[in-house]
Amino acid sequence: MRQKATKAAALLLSVIMLITVLAACSSNNTGNTKNGNATNAPAEGAANEGTGTKTGIDTSKKVELQFYMLGDAPKDLASIQEEINKMALEDLNATVKFNYTSWTDWDQKYKLLLGSGQQVDLIFTAEWTQYQSYAKKGAFQALDKLLPVAAPALNEFVPADMWEAVKIDGSIYTVPATYKEYVTDGFVWREDLREKYNLPKPVDIATFEQYLDGIKKNEPAMTPLSMNSDVKTNLMDRFRSITHSPIGALPYGLGIKYDTPNDVYSYWGSDEQKEDLTTLQRWQDNGYMVKNVLAVKDTLQDQITSGKAAAIIGDNPNRFNDMVIKIQSTHPEWKLGYHPFPLTTGIATPVHPIHNGFAIPASSKNAERALAFYEKMVTDKRYNMLTQYGVEGKNYEVKDGYYSMIGDNNSNGFPREGMNGWAWRNPEFMLFDKNYDGVKAIFDELDKIQVPDKFTGFAEDYTAYQAERAALEQVEKQYLFPLQAGLVKNIDEGLQTFLEKAKQAGLEKIQAEYTKQWQEYVTAQGIK
Repeated sequence: MRQKATKAAALLLSVIMLITVLAACSSNNTGNTKNGNATNAPAEGAANEGTGTKTGIDTSKKVELQFYMLGDAPKDLASIQEEINKMALEDLNATVKFNYTSWTDWDQKYKLLLGSGQQVDLIFTAEWTQYQSYAKKGAFQALDKLLPVAAPALNEFVPADMWEAVKIDGSIYTVPATYKEYVTDGFVWREDLREKYNLPKPVDIATFEQYLDGIKKNEPAMTPLSMNSDVKTNLMDRFRSITHSPIGALPYGLGIKYDTPNDVYSYWGSDEQKEDLTTLQRWQDNGYMVKNVLAVKDTLQDQITSGKAAAIIGDNPNRFNDMVIKIQSTHPEWKLGYHPFPLTTGIATPVHPIHNGFAIPASSKNAERALAFYEKMVTDKRYNMLTQYGVEGKNYEVKDGYYSMIGDNNSNGFPREGMNGWAWRNPEFMLFDKNYDGVKAIFDELDKIQVPDKFTGFAEDYTAYQAERAALEQVEKQYLFPLQAGLVKNIDEGLQTFLEKAKQAGLEKIQAEYTKQWQEYVTAQGIK
């Protein structure tokens, strides 16, 4: 009886071994997942620490991933990259090259990266980098089928409503950040100087201008307003957001109010624009910003933390807090003040899931590995902490539960979120400095007046006017930017010249088509 049982067990063991061999053979015949087509069978992959899940991708071939972030790289990036690559090589048989565009003409570099066919495996996305339009144009690979196979832990980590919110034409093209915040703009100023000279607290354009004037009169060696060559984004868009409360930075000179979303009007050439340009010209004439502003490449924040300038017309609470940290490390006697625009306009919208994300461009040949690596960046504490805060004991330490920078802004090569890693924040791992309690207090105030973000989901399709759009962009840089910088003495003549050139470039066609798409979207969404 025992002999029969032994033979039966041996036979059963042979069958199990045969099934195992067949399964192993099958796992090595994985298909290509380009454009989001997932493999049919799981292969040897990398386990996500703490989850026990494995990615269903083939990692037999070593690859180098090209990862693109906007902005400027931290000084210690090379050493951080080296440590990340030790883990990624072991976990995914991959290494990564972290690339940065810098903040100088980043938009042109971004277009080149997505339009040239250059190998890019992961790239930052947001509504302000035109994620919706790029997705609609096929610049990114769809992730719907790939996510459960290549990044199952990430697929589960992001809430279903967020995946739904970033869909364009029914498909997912980016991995959204899950941290709830407000990225609304607000006035930033040197509070110690405001107190010293008894200047008004900036809460609107009138009081902000009074503050700038006070700085000019009392601190002649300092530039009152921090500004650079990107006057469209950093000056005009923010000026309009506090004075006219449009629904974001609208393109092509259009205007749309939050309360009347179906009414689209032309801001360019309006009395509203002329009044704004008159104010900006006065700021230039009074010396509130430098004459060569269109040549300045420094970031707005660096001009504040270095003491070159006294105020920023608009920045978000998180970046304001980053400046506070840097200033405390180098000039503890300085103080910064902040006033969020929504407390004046009454309109505060929490960040939309589209605002911070990462996509896999169509040019990537490593879509599976790229997504698996990004899963590590978000869900694996080792990767996340290293790329968000640097090396503990070298770049930072934790005191009483709070993040604390080691050294100062000049000596520390990796400040908090030094890689501009807003998109892969994980609320479970995040460290906050003591000053961030102030940011949370701002968020609490904005929670009281929050309204839904009903418009970020709009995806413009500029196929029908792509050539006109490119031509208009050049006209803006040549004729509109100097007006916005206050450098054109005769505003009426300068504006007329710009509008003539804009119409020649196809402005009317662009505005008509954009308006049509917008109103169709508003109607389809039932927005009133």
